[in-house]
Amino acid sequence: MVDTPVLKMTAIRKSFGDVPALTDAALTIRPGEVHALIGQNGAGKSTMIKILNGAYRKDAGEIELDGQPVRFSSPHEAQLGGISTIFQEVNLVHYRSVTENIVLGQEPKKFGMIDWPKAHRRAEEVLQRFGLNLDVRQPLHHCNIAVQQLIAIARAVSFDARLVIMDEPTSSLDSQEKQVLFRVIRDLSAQGVAVMYVSHHLEELFEVCDRVTVMRNGGMIATHEMSDVTKLGLVSEMIGRDANQIAESGATGFGKTHAGSKTVVLELQNLSNGTNVKDASLIVHQGEVVGLAGLLGAGRTETVAMIFGADHPAGGNMAFKEHRSFFREPAEAINAGIGYCTEDRKAEGIIPGLSIRENLTLAMNPRLAKRGVIPRMAEREMVADFIDKLSVKCAGMDQPIRELSGGNQQKVLLARWMATQPDLLILDEPTRGIDVGAKREIQTLIEGLSAAGLSVLMISSEFEELVEGANRVVVLQEGKTIATLTGGDLNEDSLLAAVAGEAEGAAL
Repeated sequence: MVDTPVLKMTAIRKSFGDVPALTDAALTIRPGEVHALIGQNGAGKSTMIKILNGAYRKDAGEIELDGQPVRFSSPHEAQLGGISTIFQEVNLVHYRSVTENIVLGQEPKKFGMIDWPKAHRRAEEVLQRFGLNLDVRQPLHHCNIAVQQLIAIARAVSFDARLVIMDEPTSSLDSQEKQVLFRVIRDLSAQGVAVMYVSHHLEELFEVCDRVTVMRNGGMIATHEMSDVTKLGLVSEMIGRDANQIAESGATGFGKTHAGSKTVVLELQNLSNGTNVKDASLIVHQGEVVGLAGLLGAGRTETVAMIFGADHPAGGNMAFKEHRSFFREPAEAINAGIGYCTEDRKAEGIIPGLSIRENLTLAMNPRLAKRGVIPRMAEREMVADFIDKLSVKCAGMDQPIRELSGGNQQKVLLARWMATQPDLLILDEPTRGIDVGAKREIQTLIEGLSAAGLSVLMISSEFEELVEGANRVVVLQEGKTIATLTGGDLNEDSLLAAVAGEAEGAAL
């Protein structure tokens, strides 16, 4: 006898105004199955999830949970019904304690009051499953983004769920933390809990998923056993291009790496911040893409924050063009010719309530303003030009940026800094959390900028991106530069060995 599916979605339709988001979409997930749902941004994955968890109402179609028709009117109702969702962006209360975030909505009570000792014990037990031993009484914002992501996942799996939806759960995790997550997923599967796994990191699917469903343009293209497909085949179905054509163009959007000039744009020597950056050194030449690699906690983001003047160093030397000292604040760095796209696009990049136009011109406003007034005609012409150049998919420049896909938001942030005409562009995880199509577009854009003479310092956790896109890769470990890879030494095997601390330091 065939088991009744945990989830069955049939002929789901959803439109926003006259724009169809889902057209006869379907999905079936078995008990204890880890089922991947993939597709480019705009394929309909998020809409499917939001219909399933009650955030959106479907226009047509049927949803069954354990063989029974369901129609949830809110995420809370879906949670009570056995569906728990983990969103890509950490969806917790930053100024509440770790315990409060984990037990929110399921607080243990004693005499009508919250039993805090029991709540703290429960939180500690949940986190120990993920190998996290921390003070659960501390405010959540004291934890770094990776730990917050694990806390969000721990909270979701602590509910008595039949189906756990994971939307880009590894976006902030390093390789060791990913393995902890995968172990928990396998434990859930062994207990009969189904997992819907949404990810742009296709290599993860082959490690942890049983089956995969591919979406494109609001519909289902195919469902496969993971053992029957290849990464190239999945990419082909996602973007609707022939697999042979994709294979010829490479794994990323980077083509031939352009040689930089001999002119040094940036030089760091023995940089330290007194805590987790201890001895970082690197050189960036004009027109060169330099990658910055390392595990989570290696000090990559802290290093570039000091270059940009957002943090202050405790020691070391920096030279940027003719400037021979560290910047006191980001405004100084911007005026000198540095742009910086941060890792956390939502918290530190876009301003959700503002339009595309307002977000794009944010760093340019002081230069655009004449006697304190921004000339709107010149501003709109500049924004229209960047929207066209970067192929930003939008309804118009006055559309709120929060309505754009992650890839298009990232293009707007790149345009913000391109508009300042920098000499050095710092990119911290520039393709994190965006689909394969938008990723290739941004990678191609970075390559074009370096070919035009712009220097790029790029942090990335994707080895393919660093190997194919960088002239050189500087490897940090525990805040120290331990290797610089270039030429024939720059490949995925040598990079993996260096990041793991198995390579000897190379001269800069």
